[in-house]
Amino acid sequence: MAGGLGLPPERAAAALARLGCTGLIRTVRSSPDEVVAVDPDAVADALTGPLNESIRRQTAELGRIQGNIDRLRNRFLSQRPGNRDSTVELIPTLEEVRAALNRASAECREEVVSSQPGGNGRIPEAMEEALGRDHALLSRGVRMRTLYHHTARFNGPSQAYVAAATVLGAEYRTSYELFGRLIIFDRSLAFLPDDTGNWGAVAVREPAVVRYLYDIFEQFWVRATPFSDAAQDGLERVAKEIHQTIVDLLAAGLKDESIARRLGMSLRTARRHIADIMDSLGADSRFQAGVLAAKAQLAHRPAEQGPEDA
Repeated sequence: MAGGLGLPPERAAAALARLGCTGLIRTVRSSPDEVVAVDPDAVADALTGPLNESIRRQTAELGRIQGNIDRLRNRFLSQRPGNRDSTVELIPTLEEVRAALNRASAECREEVVSSQPGGNGRIPEAMEEALGRDHALLSRGVRMRTLYHHTARFNGPSQAYVAAATVLGAEYRTSYELFGRLIIFDRSLAFLPDDTGNWGAVAVREPAVVRYLYDIFEQFWVRATPFSDAAQDGLERVAKEIHQTIVDLLAAGLKDESIARRLGMSLRTARRHIADIMDSLGADSRFQAGVLAAKAQLAHRPAEQGPEDA
């Protein structure tokens, strides 16, 4: 056998041993040293039977566990403070937020819109997981629109994510400033971040509030730039717009931390931009840069200063 197949004797012997263990060969009664092949269909049940039985048992156990989870979910949601019938619900932990978002995604039928501030802190593994959820939504014909900061255009994982999701039908635009993190499902359920710093969220079902938040999203969406335009010339345009926005914010007297937060970039990146602007203006301080920019009429628009910017 080894000579006929061109194999080393030890490999031929190991192959024969495996075939013998599975019953796919048998010895000839008249010649115990001779073996013949056995019809695979004749041993299929013996080989697959134990595995099929194990799968049946595990499937039954999975169904039992899922049934218990469904009953517990209904009881939990109906009895917790701020249940699903409430117009406002506090979701205290990141794990519960994910569970709530997964439920909302599974129930969504028409549209989901979101504002996702930031642009340079995206984790590839998390984005890959999100792409799987988005694929499930888009495959059901749900429309998806997402707003990012301009800085997302310069982030490799964000670029790859947007390219993959756009092929599936999702829409993405970017803006120099965003109003905050927001997700709205079917214009009836909105998720906002809480203010505890524990990655919790607030679910809002009050129609007037959800409609108001949706209108804010639409206003920013109309003014935003399609992500698909991020070719080399598009990136140059975006870079100039970011630079101009920083000049405006400096002229308005905002601090470095506030500028970084409003533009969705790291404090280090914001300070690098600010240093370049100060150098081009010949300024020795941020205050002087703002004054010089205002005198030179480089600031195009006044920046609205929120409480967090004071």
